[in-house]
Amino acid sequence: MGSANVSFDTVPASVRKPGKYLEFNTRLAVRTLPANAQRVLIVAQALPGASQPVLQPVDVFSDVEARALFGEGSVAHLMARAAIVANPYISLAVMGVADDAAGVAASGSVAVGGTAVSSGVLSVQVGTAMVRVAVAKDDAAAAIATALAAAFAATRDLPVTAGAQAGTVTLTARNKGTLANAIPLAAHSTAQGITVTLTPMSGGQADPDIKPALAAVYNAGHHVIISPYGSQEALTALRDHLDGVSHAMEQRGAVGVYSTTGTLAQGTTLAGQVNAGRITGGLLPGTASLPCEVAAAYGAVIASEEDPARPLNTLPLKGIAPPPVAVRLGRMEQETALHNGVTPLEVGPGDVVQIVRAVTTYTRDPQGIEDVALLDLTTIRTLDYVRRAVRDRISLRFPREKLSERTPPKVRSEILDVLLKLEELEVVEAVQANLPALIVERDGQDPNRLNAKIPVDVVNGLHVFAGRIDLLL
Repeated sequence: MGSANVSFDTVPASVRKPGKYLEFNTRLAVRTLPANAQRVLIVAQALPGASQPVLQPVDVFSDVEARALFGEGSVAHLMARAAIVANPYISLAVMGVADDAAGVAASGSVAVGGTAVSSGVLSVQVGTAMVRVAVAKDDAAAAIATALAAAFAATRDLPVTAGAQAGTVTLTARNKGTLANAIPLAAHSTAQGITVTLTPMSGGQADPDIKPALAAVYNAGHHVIISPYGSQEALTALRDHLDGVSHAMEQRGAVGVYSTTGTLAQGTTLAGQVNAGRITGGLLPGTASLPCEVAAAYGAVIASEEDPARPLNTLPLKGIAPPPVAVRLGRMEQETALHNGVTPLEVGPGDVVQIVRAVTTYTRDPQGIEDVALLDLTTIRTLDYVRRAVRDRISLRFPREKLSERTPPKVRSEILDVLLKLEELEVVEAVQANLPALIVERDGQDPNRLNAKIPVDVVNGLHVFAGRIDLLL
């Protein structure tokens, strides 16, 4: 009876020559859970003529490498830099996409007027970058504008180019499309007699379609995909992609990330249009950082936490500019955001931008009923990890298993071991309490199939503590 439980891969039962034959079985070697390293993909526009071909992802390890591959000041370059600053140990791939053929580049201007009656400095801020020129007494507006345009040309990693004419510096986005409409501009002159008039960036139209890019990486297995495009069209395409790669037949679970620096109303409206349990959107109104940079930093920080159940509350987005106090989200605005599928970003001690609570855009089920099943981003990340842990264990233990009456108990035992190890890591809980619901049984129609029902009580984050203080006199 006991010998029937021993099977061999390389020692045939028919051998008759005397000998001692020992083979190696490595299927039982791994008793731990799989690692949960996160691979990040950024999909963003490169400059025309960039050295890295579009629609071909490449691993990126530094700011210098990103600018060489995708062009200085391109959306892809700026996002890669922001991600690396936020998470220096990120496993990052970047896929460049081309500008839309019908795209229009956004533009703005800095009009310089008057004649300097004292020396000083004229400063223009583009996003978080500052461009400065010295102004001498008696300098005319046209000369100052020419010098300013030259200073812009020397600062090559800006998202805009500049040209001067008749005292006005015209700024043109390096990449076409709507993203550059959100580039904040500011200017100031300390030279008396000089005036500076800003025209905000506007007019950018037609972002590229990201569907071909997502199709190109369908089988690549990235865990976090960051989109610079905070539009319903782009995020719907991302939602469809994530649903596809995360499907039970594909099992490459991933989440999508975007950000907006607009108003709370704009953020909640967009989240309602997306309503996806695998997409999370950060909101940071009024920051000087570009929305694509905020998205890159947010996604990089998500990837930095390999424990899928651990909340991201208070994690800093290094490199992201804190907005002015007057436009920061207040307490009730943050509550509104969280109740409408938006992740609010706030400014913590030391003027560091940080995550309040990472939630998904999913707020309603297909019937339109409010649903908190996938409220926290940790929930879907935990489910993905549990699925992977169970799948890997079954694959390791039973690569060539026969299906008999003995098989279901063996499979159930391995699944239980996985759940218990997950419980030790505080990824799931109440395993023993839910043990009766763990079922492994033979399929009623397919004689070669086992079916399992695996109860998973995910560990939730500690987000709220409430206490009552009783006064005793």
